[in-house]
Amino acid sequence: MALKYKLILASGSPRRVDLLNQAGIEPSRLMPMDIDEAPRKSEHPRSLARRLSAEKAEAALAAIKGDITWKGSYILSADTVVAVGRRILGKAEFADEALNSLHLLSGRNHMVYTGVCLVTPDRKVRQKIVETKVRFKRLSGFEIENYLASGQWRGKAGAYGIQGLAGTFVQKMVGSYTNVVGLPLYETILLLTGEGFDVHSRWPEG
Repeated sequence: MALKYKLILASGSPRRVDLLNQAGIEPSRLMPMDIDEAPRKSEHPRSLARRLSAEKAEAALAAIKGDITWKGSYILSADTVVAVGRRILGKAEFADEALNSLHLLSGRNHMVYTGVCLVTPDRKVRQKIVETKVRFKRLSGFEIENYLASGQWRGKAGAYGIQGLAGTFVQKMVGSYTNVVGLPLYETILLLTGEGFDVHSRWPEG
């Protein structure tokens, strides 16, 4: 399929852009969607990731409705949720939130769920939920203090980004690394190619 098809990424995450670039894909447009990300009462973390990724894609679709420039585009969205059991750790905006999350993650397993949603040019909706189990080592007060000082926790689910300093906290991981970064590449490319988006023709020639 030719390059006439455009890809809209319903996200402003630099990490998701970097991951798509790693796969040879440059989104035609970034459309971060401002939606309410609060979990519903008793909502499972996996269900939250699925719902939010779908709502972001639907919001982006509604935003381009009637705009001929983006007619026939693919829309890709994702949402990543970090949880200990059923307890969802939101995006930390304040140091005390990050501190609480890091204490909770210290020395134990947690799950990272990413919902990926793809809307095709003919408006079919395809979704995939990917989960990864991560174990943090037991963190010392000194490590937590220095990580908080780095500011790398700000705005991140679970108050950490595995691609940064917090990668040194990971003792064990079962599943997709790119899922923990924020976009499971294998599953995302599978969704795109399965719906006719020509990924490989976008790869640079050496």
